[in-house]
Amino acid sequence: MPSSPTGLLSRYFEHDREVSGLELPSLRQALSAIPDPRAMRGVRYPFTDLLLVFVAAVLSGARSLTMITEWAARAHRDRALFGYGRAPSLATIHRIAVLVDPVALDAAVAGWTTARTTTPDTALPAVAVDGKEVRGSKHANGERVFLMAALDHDTSIVLAQEAIGVKTNEIPHLPVLLDRLGNLEGKVITADALHTLAVQAKAIVARGGHYVFTVKANQRALRDRIASQGWSHRTPGYRAREKAHGRTSTWEAAVQPAQDWIKFPHACQTMRIIRGRAEHETGQKTGEQVYVITSLPPELAGAKELANLIRGHWGIENRLHWVRDTSYREDASQVRTGNAAHVMASLRNLAINILRLAGHTNISATLRALDHEPETVRQLTGL
Repeated sequence: MPSSPTGLLSRYFEHDREVSGLELPSLRQALSAIPDPRAMRGVRYPFTDLLLVFVAAVLSGARSLTMITEWAARAHRDRALFGYGRAPSLATIHRIAVLVDPVALDAAVAGWTTARTTTPDTALPAVAVDGKEVRGSKHANGERVFLMAALDHDTSIVLAQEAIGVKTNEIPHLPVLLDRLGNLEGKVITADALHTLAVQAKAIVARGGHYVFTVKANQRALRDRIASQGWSHRTPGYRAREKAHGRTSTWEAAVQPAQDWIKFPHACQTMRIIRGRAEHETGQKTGEQVYVITSLPPELAGAKELANLIRGHWGIENRLHWVRDTSYREDASQVRTGNAAHVMASLRNLAINILRLAGHTNISATLRALDHEPETVRQLTGL
């Protein structure tokens, strides 16, 4: 990790940068836009301060509402919060988590994050879209909590999040998530085979972006058409080989123009990737063929660029889902009442974003360090 966790984070947020001459909003300012769902009678704590307690606790590694309450009690003991005689109780923390508007929270987090995210100097800025179920947070009636996130390939920053309704799936929610990303001009949206649909391709291109989709058995006719393009006569335009995690992985990618009879909106190129894997310990070898379709023309992306976009998309599992599961034990979390599961996922995204904006890649180690630095966390969040 670069420098010490606390030192680097403090330096990053101590001097709020400016964009186009405008001072960036603080996290407190961003969260103050979220409406207070409480009745005014009997309110003890300012709503924004309570939200900042949530953020500070999650930034310190808190995985549950109980752990957030315990963090607030420790912080209050060290230095009184809000000027009141006692820290917020578990009942107060629980009530806020259940009632807060998660859509407004996601919007505030996205706005604050986007203002601080520098667009990478790359020819193909890309955003990966993928969904994840919060497995332990099913409601009593069996309804699941499912969230779809948009992750920047280069920075691994979560740019937006969308909740998936109980009686639907990711497909109708993609245009909503795209709108939350703002201007897509010149950007590439990568998505798995679930979104390899004409309606999704049209939605992305209509907003100025390009798509890169994998094609699997759920679109069998399209896959068969792409597979019948005579790939055996195509020389791979990109090869890669790497050793890591006890195995050797190989890639071969060949690209060709998408013919009219492919019959997919705005398709410019198709690609076949042959992936191989050899386990060092057992010697076991496996392989697969993956087909890809994209609106990117050859002058913008060849075999190497397209293969890297696909690899970047698959990385969302390691850079977001895996981090939330290992660092925060998200799949084991049983926070399930009201909006609480969605709210906690949004706070985890925010904490990960803060650390990534500060240049940290080892999220778990930095969370452990910040758990022993409450004053630094207070300064970061504006408590």
